Amino acid sequence: MKNLFLILLSVCFLSGCSKLSETENTTIPGFIKYTIVKGGHFADKNPAKKIETTSMKFLVKFDGSAEYTSLTTENQFDINKLFGFSDNDSTHHRYSARIGWRWSDGALRLFAYVYNSGTVISKEITTVNIGEELDCSISVAGDTYHFKVNDHIEVLPRTATTPSAKGYQLYPYFGGDEVAPHEIRIWIKEIL
Repeated sequence: MKNLFLILLSVCFLSGCSKLSETENTTIPGFIKYTIVKGGHFADKNPAKKIETTSMKFLVKFDGSAEYTSLTTENQFDINKLFGFSDNDSTHHRYSARIGWRWSDGALRLFAYVYNSGTVISKEITTVNIGEELDCSISVAGDTYHFKVNDHIEVLPRTATTPSAKGYQLYPYFGGDEVAPHEIRIWIKEIL
């Protein structure tokens, strides 16, 4: 029985079962590690922070915990939220701009994701590699939002009437209607 346990443990280790815990305690200088616990939606760090800005810039790194399989097949195409802000001095389900992400079709995909008057609009920006440091920004330019991930840019409409983004900071969030299937770790460094 002991030999069977050791064989199973070896197979699990060699096949990548340890992928989810290999960076669990990793720190990256200058970055904040956001953790979404198994069964949760919200990141562990979610402080209330008012913002008024025309641009939000940040670096981000995902580890292997960004790979997941949803319980319901169609939920695999839901967009999780990475970072952004509410706008128009309103709630984020009325007006907001965020970069979103999901694991689908064997790739980590990043999205431009906005609410305008309560209506969601999204567009894929690019696919990225696990472990890659990503240079991201969201900018307000009149009636448009400009989303950038490395050298990829997408533009979505903005119906907010404030001259700059005015609201509160938005942090990592998993799901639509499903919760995180395992612990998810994301590192973010805000650039001033």
